[in-house]
Amino acid sequence: MTLTIGLTGPIGCGKSTVAGWLADRGAIVIDADDVARAVSAPGEPGHDAVLEVFGDDVRVRDGTLDRAALARIVFRDPDALRRLEAILHPLVRARILGAVGDARAAGAPAVVVEAIKLVEGGLAALCDEVWLVTCAPTVQRERVIDRGLEPDDADRRIAAQAGLVERVRPAATRVLDTSGPLEDARARVAAAWVAATDATGT
Repeated sequence: MTLTIGLTGPIGCGKSTVAGWLADRGAIVIDADDVARAVSAPGEPGHDAVLEVFGDDVRVRDGTLDRAALARIVFRDPDALRRLEAILHPLVRARILGAVGDARAAGAPAVVVEAIKLVEGGLAALCDEVWLVTCAPTVQRERVIDRGLEPDDADRRIAAQAGLVERVRPAATRVLDTSGPLEDARARVAAAWVAATDATGT
């Protein structure tokens, strides 16, 4: 049996770090952000659909999508973010479903679906467990700024996900706080992995 873990949580709280630790244990990780980039790449249907909706404001000289410009727009404008999600989410969901199926067919010990909209997008229903990764707001902000974003941009991106923890918590099998030392967070993930694999007999 392939254990399927849904991994979610706000920006800057450590989802990708947790996913990396799970990959070290043999899990196949499917990152919804990577999938979104793939389905909106030139030649993919999402690419032209995004340009059709957002126009020249997100087009570079060669006619392809300017992802940085698109990000600036959608993180300032909730309506624009909803329009973008309406275009990409069905494409992302279909690609993720295929990848999960492939991982299970290959006999992977576990597959991890890493997604901000794991619950809202209906992907949680695919999962044996939902892990919610959190951290203290001050830690979150520091981490997002450390990625190279200006403080105002970091604040906008954090604000765009306001309320995520409260919305997801009722669906979460496990909540992992990564605020403290890295080794403490790694130990919590290791314990969660053991509990999850024991529970499913993986």
